[in-house]
Amino acid sequence: MNAPPLARTDLLAEIAQLKRERQAVILAHYYQAPEIQDLADFVGDSLELSRRAAATDARVIAFCGVRFMAETAKILAPDRIVVLPDLDAGCSLEDSCPPAEFARFRAAHPDHLALTYINSSAEVKALSDIIVTSSSAERIIRAIPPERPILFAPDRHLGAWLMRRTGRTMVLWEGTCIVHEAFSETELLKLKALHPGAPVAAHPECPGHILEHADFVGSTSAILKFALDTPGDTIIVATEPHIIHQMERAAPHKTFIGAPGADGRCSCNICPYMALNTLEKLYRALRDLEPRIELPEELRRRALVPLERMLAIADGRPTDLTPAPMA
Repeated sequence: MNAPPLARTDLLAEIAQLKRERQAVILAHYYQAPEIQDLADFVGDSLELSRRAAATDARVIAFCGVRFMAETAKILAPDRIVVLPDLDAGCSLEDSCPPAEFARFRAAHPDHLALTYINSSAEVKALSDIIVTSSSAERIIRAIPPERPILFAPDRHLGAWLMRRTGRTMVLWEGTCIVHEAFSETELLKLKALHPGAPVAAHPECPGHILEHADFVGSTSAILKFALDTPGDTIIVATEPHIIHQMERAAPHKTFIGAPGADGRCSCNICPYMALNTLEKLYRALRDLEPRIELPEELRRRALVPLERMLAIADGRPTDLTPAPMA
């Protein structure tokens, strides 16, 4: 017979005890529910979380995010146990780029350097030359010699924004994020009219017609910094709305409004994959050390190369840009 669910206060106490017993660290993305963000040891964007995973001395990494993030942690920290509260926590961008199709895409452009957004599977990372995040992509593109042609996958909106920012022409994969696709230009304009002068901060995964109305475009961590630093007391936020929790904690005197979807509300922009992780699932993951992320070592080693290049370039260190061998 299944045990009855624990009350929230009991869950928090049990998670804290298990974290000590397992010598675990809890990493959470900004798009996680507030109660998970509040108990995490570190909350950040994909680049920040990658760095934390690579540097941790914890025995267990409990990754509260989505599958590609937990895979990235395992690639960077192979001797750690990595658990994901819900193994079904995927990503629409990852789903849009199947490895076999990406391999054919690469083969059709053999002279191009393959830049791949971190929102991708370990198999696709292993077929890539450099991994990028929304906070590191522009710097990485500017570090690539101008004569090197570039493929960019899987987010076409992020790729198009980067082309505008850098002036580089890239061949784009046609993937998109279901969360950022859901924003409505009409409803955003209505919201701006209700709050004249309120700046709009948007993630570059948004379509171009949304970015046209943004006063600031950047990664989740950059959006958070902008929202805290800008002098206005009301900010419209066009990304997954759970990041607003961090904004409200850091600047309770300001008003943060999630950009709306077609129904005029921001609730339709909650990532359904991120929402699969819950406190109870995190408790069970720490208790059972399952679901566990495991990767074949040969695949992990191939995926590690473009990730290490990303971290090196993002940190200003020199790195080899030899194209990855095709599997």
